[in-house]
Amino acid sequence: MKTGEAPNSLGFLCVSEQEEQLYLALLRDRDDATGHDPATLTRVLELGIVVRTTSGGLRALSPKRTLERLIEYQVGQLKDGLQETARLNKVAEHLSADGTPAVAPGPLNPVVQQIEGMEAVRSVIDEVTFFAHTENLTTNPVGVLSAESIEISRPIDLRILRRGVRMRTLMASACLQDEKTIAYLRELATRGAEIRISSHPLERMIICDRAVALTPLDPDNTARGALLTREPGLVSTVVSLFERMWAAAQELPEEALPSLTETERRILETLYLVDKDETGARQLNMALRTYRKYVARLMDRLDADNRFQAALRARERGWI
Repeated sequence: MKTGEAPNSLGFLCVSEQEEQLYLALLRDRDDATGHDPATLTRVLELGIVVRTTSGGLRALSPKRTLERLIEYQVGQLKDGLQETARLNKVAEHLSADGTPAVAPGPLNPVVQQIEGMEAVRSVIDEVTFFAHTENLTTNPVGVLSAESIEISRPIDLRILRRGVRMRTLMASACLQDEKTIAYLRELATRGAEIRISSHPLERMIICDRAVALTPLDPDNTARGALLTREPGLVSTVVSLFERMWAAAQELPEEALPSLTETERRILETLYLVDKDETGARQLNMALRTYRKYVARLMDRLDADNRFQAALRARERGWI
């Protein structure tokens, strides 16, 4: 440990001293875990502050991303614990006007319900996934996820995975051409989700615990709403359709390095090492205007708000 370096500075986020030392070692560009307990390595990978590279090595997230990830993890753990307590104590059922379970069939919850509008559909999705405890199956026939869709889906998806619910997701092959979508899918895969890509037409559906199924009212206009069914025969039919589509799909391909030119790669390296565009352009013997055009394109590809963020994301993805 370096002089003046605080021991176990991440302890308040439930990271042990051994885990923090392994993280710091990898942060200093040591790509192996030699001399560290395997359980410690497993834990930092679980926390998401260290990731495996495509070559099989190890890479630590930047300090800023590490703090964000650890805070997100702890908040998620607390939220999951509270939700599980609420579920086990049937709080939602007790608060229902007639005392019936929130998602069980009954006078207010028939076995087939028509849900009108996207806001109502999102509310139902949040509810049925909250009560899922074994399996969550979904399909996406479009394949491309908007930034808004990812933002809405992330807390739900991560909650499912943190609780140990098996998640299987089928995506149309268009996702392979969209960097934001594929990055999100890889994020879910690193947390335990099973993802397959289909080149065949997909039917849109969400199935929880093979007991509840959600399908669109109009496949060509999902904004209209959805049908929610708990009728065992109908749910079984939807599950069978999902399994057939799943069997015909391919595994999510391994992450590959992007097709960067040598100039783009060198510019990304300067973004990581220097503070000013003028310095970077001078180091590469390039006109400042040309340098800035390259930087703007790379920031767009990395979905970065500033140059420093672009450099961090490039390094975290193994681009440089």
